[in-house]
Amino acid sequence: MTLSMYQASVPVFVRMLGNLFAILDKAMAHAEARKIDPAVLLNARLFPDMLPLAKQIQIAADFAKGTSARLGGVEVPKYEDNEASFAEFQARIRKTLEFVQSLSAAQIDGSEEREINITVGGNPMSFKGMEYLLNFALPNFYFHMTTAYNILRHNGVEIGKRDFIGAI
Repeated sequence: MTLSMYQASVPVFVRMLGNLFAILDKAMAHAEARKIDPAVLLNARLFPDMLPLAKQIQIAADFAKGTSARLGGVEVPKYEDNEASFAEFQARIRKTLEFVQSLSAAQIDGSEEREINITVGGNPMSFKGMEYLLNFALPNFYFHMTTAYNILRHNGVEIGKRDFIGAI
């Protein structure tokens, strides 16, 4: 049995973004119960030179939509990056999920050799589809998902591995 490009991308993004949505529910409840301004959590970092939670969530969503769009050969949706509350970040996740789920297996399968050209930090990068997905996009997506989880966990939100991985 083979693993298709669609199976290796869209269901992964859908599952993990759904888990992030649920984790943000727990973060909201944590902030409310402890009378913590949600902005404190959204601006929290693991280390001063790392991006805050808000940016980690934005980037994770961006990798999901950008990767799916590029593999599917469609325009990457643009978001304003102006979210300021947990509810607004959940709306971003919802919008990302709707986009990712709108792409069919027929659009993404066969993209293993598709030329993917992106610019990162002002530097152009070129990949073939499979290399892009497995060696660039998924590792970056998981990095930002994990960092978002770790920021919340470090700040006392009661979440664990099952929250990150989700129900199997």
